[in-house]
Amino acid sequence: MRPMLRAAVAASALLVTISAAGMASAQKKGGILRLYSPASPASMSLLEESTLVSQMPMMGVFNNLVLFDQHLNQVSLQTIRPELATSWSWNEDGTELTFSLQQGVKWHDGKPLTAQDVKCTWDLYMDTAPEKLRVNPRKSSFKNLDRITTNGDFEVTFHLKRPQPALPMLLAGGFSPIFPCHVPPREMRSRPIGTGPFKFVEFKPNEDIKVARNPDYWKPDRPYLDGIEYSIIRDPSTASLAFISGKFDMTFPYELSVPRTQDVQSQVPQAICETTPVNANRHLLINRDKPPFNNPDLRRAMALSIDRKAFVDTLTQGKGEIGGILQPPPAGLWGMPPDQSAQLPGYDPDVQKNRAEARQIMEKLSYGPGNRLNIKMTTRDWSIYRDPAVILIDQLKKIYIDGELELVDTPQYFPKIFRRDFTVGLNLQTSGPDPDPIIDLFYGCGSSLNWDGYCNPEVDQLIELQSREGEPERRKQLLWTIERKLAEDNARPIIFYTPGGTCLQPRVKGVTLMVNYIFGGWRMEDVWLDN
Repeated sequence: MRPMLRAAVAASALLVTISAAGMASAQKKGGILRLYSPASPASMSLLEESTLVSQMPMMGVFNNLVLFDQHLNQVSLQTIRPELATSWSWNEDGTELTFSLQQGVKWHDGKPLTAQDVKCTWDLYMDTAPEKLRVNPRKSSFKNLDRITTNGDFEVTFHLKRPQPALPMLLAGGFSPIFPCHVPPREMRSRPIGTGPFKFVEFKPNEDIKVARNPDYWKPDRPYLDGIEYSIIRDPSTASLAFISGKFDMTFPYELSVPRTQDVQSQVPQAICETTPVNANRHLLINRDKPPFNNPDLRRAMALSIDRKAFVDTLTQGKGEIGGILQPPPAGLWGMPPDQSAQLPGYDPDVQKNRAEARQIMEKLSYGPGNRLNIKMTTRDWSIYRDPAVILIDQLKKIYIDGELELVDTPQYFPKIFRRDFTVGLNLQTSGPDPDPIIDLFYGCGSSLNWDGYCNPEVDQLIELQSREGEPERRKQLLWTIERKLAEDNARPIIFYTPGGTCLQPRVKGVTLMVNYIFGGWRMEDVWLDN
């Protein structure tokens, strides 16, 4: 199996090289790509951050062992390509994954990359390094990883506790960069050093993030751009007007609502605007440890209050999708088709019947017109969170719950959620591109991104079974069983999926908007400006 996989990897690398060579005559070097960002991140450390506003600017500073093909818009196991790894292969029982590394790669400070850097990176993830990450949101993603060993400077092996066929999907993601051994985590928060096509220049909180071309990049003909600048603009209307006026080359990806996309397109007819599916759902977040929300009947009533179609119609002009914890097809490869997701508990389209049942539950709990439940609705201060939160507050009023909107800035929002310093919230979470380890990360007992403390040992067993399963159809049936169980448990009721709009000035070339993974396409080494 090892020679066959290596041959396949080499062949795919050759095809990419041939394709790039065929297009080289059309591509131009130089220029600064300018776009806006809707929020200021807490730091520049990809191992410690969880949002696109930090991940997108920094993805070009680093490299992965493997990476999703940057020119394909739907990612899968079949679209993984070599990057710092030249080849990889499994042992016979699927518990060891070995990578051979590129030689001659250097960090931005001139030091050589070795297999030890790979080991140091996962020591940080696994919390076994001498220095610790300040926050470690993806620690539980690697709980099946027993250890990493090196064989010389250019071979590294991941030793697993059990088979996990989808592990390469996690390693190819935008939050799996290789960090240097010789730079402590505290410095990586403010002055990150990578091996990627761009070098970090500066981060001024609430102002801008800048990266510049790495002249010593190990791919000698990349990147094409001289640099990328992200101006932080919180107000969406101000940001759109700046793009319309020509100040920016690109809007922040997926950030435009359907109406704003249409407005930008009407005012800049030459702009290339695309509305794409997004693998992030909006969901009702309830702190199940805080009374009275520790009562499952109250949580069920809140779930029954949701009119999903109203969200889709109001916020997406009917272009959004209703689904479960996994992104619906065809963009999502693992989600339930609409006819099956419509049968999930709590998804009955007869909203009035659902709310009548919810009010009966609330009345049994002593709530009613004269005794309403007052809550704070916590959410991130960004329109894609804020707008649905306002609608959710209005819908909860129908079952005697009155909400006050609590807006939290991006740097403070996720730490607040991690501490469970909230009662009720409107939150977003990704749903892939692969279910492993996403489902465990969000719903496994004690997992690091299990926002509300949901725990069901039966679901944990199903999560492990699907993780072991290599046959797609059998795995899909296990996943849909998990979907139904989570819906029955009212575990973070999923409200809807909305498409995201992105507009580019016609001079911007080489950007691929992925439809099932918002964190996957920002290496930016192939992007160029036709000035």
